[in-house]
Amino acid sequence: MNKNKLLAVIAEHGETQKTLAEALGITRVTLCKKISEKNNSVFTQPEISAIKRRYKLSDEAVSAIFFAE
Repeated sequence: MNKNKLLAVIAEHGETQKTLAEALGITRVTLCKKISEKNNSVFTQPEISAIKRRYKLSDEAVSAIFFAE
């Protein structure tokens, strides 16, 4: 995962990790763990889909963020 790209997308839309966490129905702490991939925390497919819709991301952008090596 490319956390810098995700954080940039959040900021570009004038949002914070807190607002994204609320939109996803998770805590900010859980979101931070998923962004940092701590304790093997990863975004679920429904969460990735919700982020894609929320920020109107292309398939390429989703791949660059969530499936980067």
